[in-house]
Amino acid sequence: MTEQLKKERRPHEPGAVLKRLRRERGWPLAELSKRSGLPTSTLSKVENGKMSLTYDKLARISEGLGIEIASIFGEQAAASGAERKPGGGAGNGRRSITRNGEGGVIDTPAYRQIFQATDLLEKKFVPLLGEIKHRSIEEFGEFIRHEGEEYSFVLEGVVEFHSELYAPVQLYPGDSIFFDSSMGHAYIAAAEGPCRVLSICAGTGVHASELQARSVAVPQPPAAALAPVISKASAEKPERRAARGRAPAKLKGAKRR
Repeated sequence: MTEQLKKERRPHEPGAVLKRLRRERGWPLAELSKRSGLPTSTLSKVENGKMSLTYDKLARISEGLGIEIASIFGEQAAASGAERKPGGGAGNGRRSITRNGEGGVIDTPAYRQIFQATDLLEKKFVPLLGEIKHRSIEEFGEFIRHEGEEYSFVLEGVVEFHSELYAPVQLYPGDSIFFDSSMGHAYIAAAEGPCRVLSICAGTGVHASELQARSVAVPQPPAAALAPVISKASAEKPERRAARGRAPAKLKGAKRR
């Protein structure tokens, strides 16, 4: 299994595909910015290959365009003559096999992600293999968050899982975690050697027909997921609100298990 990441073909460059899809709709960057909630400067860098696509950005751009994440890899596969297997739902007997060395690859400073079953659309979840690169939360930087739920199973190495609402926790091979992915989170490699997980993401960017069934609106800011907490905090004194804002930093020193 370790050789999977070593043999993997070069990373995909979805920026050009996203640019073409946007232009086919006749949208300026400002329109996609409105629909995805991402700044035009970020979208421009993504389209021109100057910024790597984290899963949360990929999901938000896909939602803004009204497509599934798998469609991006499918566009590239179609360009190379590969077969695509569009929708129909899980009840029609379809299947997909991803061989060793295959899959849609996106490389970021934090993760190397290998998307599985990219030839199938209208999946109810996104399966991917992830290699975790960063070895400290300081190196990771800002948390990632995206709509939906996420499940990760540790295949190799030691994972230190950080999130907004919980103290960091260490996970070992065979351990797994299920969580609300709208909560800011980060995976950190906590030991020497390779660190890999199998992740399943359900939510934004998964099901195209669901996206098309509703008008694509501007996603709420990440803080919306914590509205009850924010509402309560708004009644507090400024000093206490400031203290709450620094809470995640205090977790860094918390005892890890």
